[in-house]
Amino acid sequence: MKRRVVKQGDPPSSARGVQSSDGAQKKEAAPSRWRLKIGLLALFIVTISLPFSVKMLPQLIQHLVYTHRIRLPFFVDLSRPADFSLNHTINMYLTSEKGISLGVWHTVPANQWKEAQGKDLAWYQSTLSDGNPVFIYFHGNGGTRAFPPHRVGVLKLLSALGYHVVMPDYRGFGDSTGEPTEDGLTTDALYIYNWVKARSGNSLVVIWAHSLGTGVTTNAAVKLIKQGVDFDGVILEGAFNTAQQQIPMNPFHWYYWKIPGARYFYTPPWATNNYIFPTVENLKKMRCPILILHSKDDNLVPIKIAQGLYEVAVSAQNAERVKMVTFDGSLGYQHNGLYIDPHMPDILKKFVASL
Repeated sequence: MKRRVVKQGDPPSSARGVQSSDGAQKKEAAPSRWRLKIGLLALFIVTISLPFSVKMLPQLIQHLVYTHRIRLPFFVDLSRPADFSLNHTINMYLTSEKGISLGVWHTVPANQWKEAQGKDLAWYQSTLSDGNPVFIYFHGNGGTRAFPPHRVGVLKLLSALGYHVVMPDYRGFGDSTGEPTEDGLTTDALYIYNWVKARSGNSLVVIWAHSLGTGVTTNAAVKLIKQGVDFDGVILEGAFNTAQQQIPMNPFHWYYWKIPGARYFYTPPWATNNYIFPTVENLKKMRCPILILHSKDDNLVPIKIAQGLYEVAVSAQNAERVKMVTFDGSLGYQHNGLYIDPHMPDILKKFVASL
């Protein structure tokens, strides 16, 4: 038997096999470690640089103030309101100014649902002058007009009471085009109001504004006053006051406040007057009937804010023209749940009857 000659320096076959296996494992492990290091470095850079970016690039602020990029609910077709059990609603797109298309829903009173089947936009528009009150709902920050459950819930509530509901998405929200700014949102609100008034005949047109919508609505009211026009009536739900608090914002913002120095680099936009929404000053000028709705457990806007706004509005008018209804914190309505209160239908009907 010939003895196998092993060259000096060559490992035995078993050793070579182990060496080959270890080498492969090392080659596979190395890229993984590099990917992990790169990922951690990228995360570190983003975390540290974002406050600087906001300081250096003011245009980024609007994406943080307005959470319009969070288009809840996801993966829905806003042009199909029937998908949300709104079978007496039509979707349309209105141009508030050049280059700005607003997605809008119009729901007729629930007692007209059978007649509404298969009807076109012209039919829906003609119904606005049928004598039933028309509500325009200006929603809060983030999401879309389909945001469940409260926006669709408010729409169904008003329709069940025999009211028309026109619910737009501001520019940049939902499937509306453009980017949100305070002036832009105010322009959108004025356009929607004038569009409805041009078609509503002698029907009452009532504004229901929620959260961010309260700032938009009071801005629009002052613009109209300069034209000698007042709203028929305004409901302010979850109203905020930028002189005393931040605009209700992106729920992820809490994270950035924990970064050392973030309070310096991440300057709130209202501190530099980029976003004002002077609701207090607006209320001093408004002369239309106002109903303020607020929950004592509102998790975004403390009840004292609403009470302060009520006092300003009453001083500008009187306690007959300005009403406030609060809801006990034990009910758990917080910022978005007032529409489910069993007394809400009577509250709304009483307010409409007073106009």
